[in-house]
Amino acid sequence: MEKDIDSVLITEEEIAKEVEKVAEQINTDFHGKELLLVVILKGSIVFAVDLMRRIKLPSMIDFIRVSSYGNSAVSSGDVCIKSDLSIDIKGKNVIIVEDIIDSGNTLYALKNLLLKREPKDLKICTLLDKPQRREANIKADYIGIQIPDEFVVGYGLDYAEHFRGLPYIGVLSRKVYMN
Repeated sequence: MEKDIDSVLITEEEIAKEVEKVAEQINTDFHGKELLLVVILKGSIVFAVDLMRRIKLPSMIDFIRVSSYGNSAVSSGDVCIKSDLSIDIKGKNVIIVEDIIDSGNTLYALKNLLLKREPKDLKICTLLDKPQRREANIKADYIGIQIPDEFVVGYGLDYAEHFRGLPYIGVLSRKVYMN
């Protein structure tokens, strides 16, 4: 796998610092309140686990699986819910936990779906933000790191289900996904 990485964009240590920073902001903003973290599978799971361990508030966690990429490097724009939440979010303080916001199409659709379920509060938290690729009008409330327009993998992010286990975020070699 390492041979397919052109460069390390964000080290393991830098990720840990950003996760701590985001958790501190959430702890401040929701002081004394219970949270429900809605984790977008599969890519967000690593970030969500690290984030949850640093949130010092009573928290629940649930998962939703959506897709707009398949095995492609580019979002199709068609969002498909593959597995829905098991907890009713009505009246709850909800934070959507996302690994990366790229086009924003998937997150935009998901946010609108969840708002219809009447949460008390709905915020978006992302580890990575790639604003120059944005197509949908969506912005995160909690952002770890803004990144350049590169195809990145590692720390939960994948290409065709590979590279998720890398402890850092790396730039994937174009030769891998341009074939």
